[in-house]
Amino acid sequence: MQRLGKNHGGYHGERIDIHQVTRAATCAAQRHGWQVAALPFEAGRELLTFRRDAAGARRNVYLSTGIHGDEPAGPLAISRLLEENLWPAEANLFVCPCLNPTGFTQNRRENQYGKDLNRDYKHFETAETRAHVAWLAQQPPFDLVFCLHEDWEANGFYLYELNPDGWPSLAPCMIKAVAQRCPIDLAEVIEGRPALGGIIHPSHDPDSRPQWPEAFWLLQHKTRLSYTLEAPSDFPLATRVNALMAAVNAALVPE
Repeated sequence: MQRLGKNHGGYHGERIDIHQVTRAATCAAQRHGWQVAALPFEAGRELLTFRRDAAGARRNVYLSTGIHGDEPAGPLAISRLLEENLWPAEANLFVCPCLNPTGFTQNRRENQYGKDLNRDYKHFETAETRAHVAWLAQQPPFDLVFCLHEDWEANGFYLYELNPDGWPSLAPCMIKAVAQRCPIDLAEVIEGRPALGGIIHPSHDPDSRPQWPEAFWLLQHKTRLSYTLEAPSDFPLATRVNALMAAVNAALVPE
């Protein structure tokens, strides 16, 4: 499978109607018994959150996406995962299906004010991150975190693993599952960081990050095991959606 060659200087692929996608996700969540809550953040705008509590749950799992408005595969993948409803029975689940709704209406990475929300989890200059973190603070610790993203420059799928305590890694099984549906970026350096087989282990040191992404705030406050999944945006949208879904399913519902 070859890159489409559409992305030059930014993302120029398929767009989505984010309101339609989040409506579909909300309907699927409600149909399967999830709790749906809206977080006001500014001038009548809201962030959606979904929660499913499981009887006798043994772990808490968090998933988020849509923090960059030019990355449509994540919200579509979450909506399809909610529709398919193949979640592990023993897990409480917490989902944020779109953290940057104003960015999607403009097909831009940043929000409507030009702020990259995924660099604002240290200083909280934006209403979206303040509302999101206030909600996160009310939730229990998470045993496992997934942040679904895309990379418009990538040659294939890759992921970041934050696992400072050396717990058993879920990264190899995710890469294996994705490889059946989407090319893996096998470069030895990705985004300026050493990589091996599509897996990057970034620094855990908070002082090394002047601007924190969502995953790094979560590592400091809510979890000790986090995966940021990066689908390659210069491939067909269906391929990217399938790659993200395959990674999540492989980690949560192993064969």
